[in-house]
Amino acid sequence: MPGIPSDLPWNQTLGETVPPNTPHAVSVSLPTWKSNVAYEEGERWVLDKMQCGYPRFFIHRSIERLAQNIVQQHGSPDIDKVMLFPTKNAARRCKDFFQRQDPETDLSNIRILEFLPNPEKMPSAKRVLPRVVAYVYSKELWPLAKAFWQHTGEGISSRHAEFCQRALDDGLMVEASCISRPDTPRMSKGPRRYQRHVSVDHDASNGVNGHSNLPTPSSTEPGVPDSAQFVEERFGRHLDVEFAAQAKLAIRRRIAGSLTTDEELPQSLHTAADATNERGKDIPGFSVDDVYLYPGGMNAMFHAHRSLMLARGELPSIMYGFPYVDALKVLEKFGPGATFYGYGSQAELDDLEHRLESGQKFLALFCEFPSNPLLRSPNLKRIRALADKYDFAVVIDETIGNFLNVHVLPYADIVWSSLTKIFSGDSNVMAGSTILNPQSRYYAQLKHIFNAEYDDTQFQGDSVCLERNSRDFITRIQRVNCNAEIIAETLRSHPAIKQVNYPKYSDTRPYYDACRLPNGGYGGLLSATFHHIEDAQVFYDHLQTEKGPSLGTNFTLASPFVILAHYNELDWAAQFGCEANLIRFSVGLEDKEQLKKAFALALSAIPPRETAA
Repeated sequence: MPGIPSDLPWNQTLGETVPPNTPHAVSVSLPTWKSNVAYEEGERWVLDKMQCGYPRFFIHRSIERLAQNIVQQHGSPDIDKVMLFPTKNAARRCKDFFQRQDPETDLSNIRILEFLPNPEKMPSAKRVLPRVVAYVYSKELWPLAKAFWQHTGEGISSRHAEFCQRALDDGLMVEASCISRPDTPRMSKGPRRYQRHVSVDHDASNGVNGHSNLPTPSSTEPGVPDSAQFVEERFGRHLDVEFAAQAKLAIRRRIAGSLTTDEELPQSLHTAADATNERGKDIPGFSVDDVYLYPGGMNAMFHAHRSLMLARGELPSIMYGFPYVDALKVLEKFGPGATFYGYGSQAELDDLEHRLESGQKFLALFCEFPSNPLLRSPNLKRIRALADKYDFAVVIDETIGNFLNVHVLPYADIVWSSLTKIFSGDSNVMAGSTILNPQSRYYAQLKHIFNAEYDDTQFQGDSVCLERNSRDFITRIQRVNCNAEIIAETLRSHPAIKQVNYPKYSDTRPYYDACRLPNGGYGGLLSATFHHIEDAQVFYDHLQTEKGPSLGTNFTLASPFVILAHYNELDWAAQFGCEANLIRFSVGLEDKEQLKKAFALALSAIPPRETAA
């Protein structure tokens, strides 16, 4: 490995939050190639410096603190660990996972503890009430707990943990067995579906973009922080229920397409009237009631798969195209398995059609549009035709393409997305969504399952943050599209680079263009494979952008993606085109000339190679 320019200022940020000084950041700075490798190998010089990490791979300090406090009060610290969930149902699914993965495991010591508002110190009913579920298990079962937590995204968020920790410290939240008075008011589980119709904009003159219930800091208050920090610090403790409900409904309307600009926040909240919008203009019957929120993208995908199995039975699935790692794990570990078509090729669709003709049955085909990190687009028209003929569902992850660039709902039975990414942009909140297509042959079955099974587990504080972040989603997408094309062109012109992966330059572009909207672009994500891994290392170490996991940030973020996602299976990933010398770029909102300069400088650091005579 070449020498690491550790003296360079942009490589002095190891372990810091990305963005800097962000308490709930979803990325962490891994500024050199060596630090990424060391992270994967568990070297202390990296791990000991990490202030955070991607939330499904790194337990946030606030979650760890709450878990440790619960163990100390209700368990045995020497033998027990705790995994925190928003509901008992999630904790029970974790226990079921333990049993399926290791039937010989002794689960007799596992306990599920529910923490609820203390009725003796009941806060105002207008405030969000603290509640959390602790899954107490033996330490030796940590690998199973970690796998469930990582694959499913069922755990609580860092904001949720901080909220409950404050309630626990203040005596506002207690373990359920402590609530013994017969006259204690019944604790409401909270809304299982989005049924409450509250106005997002009672009076536009009383708030910003329809948020009339968001209090404005008094100019007489000393030391009042900026608006984002104000919400985090002051109203994280005293969050208004109605305000949080407004935020969730605004998010769902934005996803449905009925909020197309900041100025179009609705006056009426009767969701059935939202059938006519950009997303559903060619989907009769579509409304905001078909949009569901989750605490993360993988959680949305996990529940899409789970709901389909409840609706159609436990059939094997299809993973088409090289996917994000946990998506394949969900299909393999939480059902009867999956047929994996890692190339996303037409030949693989031919093979699938042959299997279908021979009578093989499948639950659903899962795919990304386009894929991460190779940015290849599946032939959705052919996939839809096969699904209609042979009776299987189509589930599409539109995170990378995003619904302002592409329109994939007509081809899908379910569309899911990670709202953590460009929908938010600020890299400080986890969220996901699922959309049901009312024209799907499985719609009635799925709607019945969702009505019975869906839990709204997105923490209200996360909803407020996400709504604020997503208000300028439209204008950000336009700029990101433009900047990404510029960077793709810059990289394509350099001889050290073997291949630039971007929908515009892929051999699957016709399939992308078939779903691209008239004003849609090719997205903000691309990747580049270098001829030599040494050149990739030099380039990465000299690139003056943020460097860490995640994507879809308002700032440019680079990552040696295959090293991070597939370090223990590099040869397996390489056979599908995901080579170790691949670097993924999530292009942000920076000035295009500054971006070009940063990439050009990093390319210029690559030493020239002698060509054969």
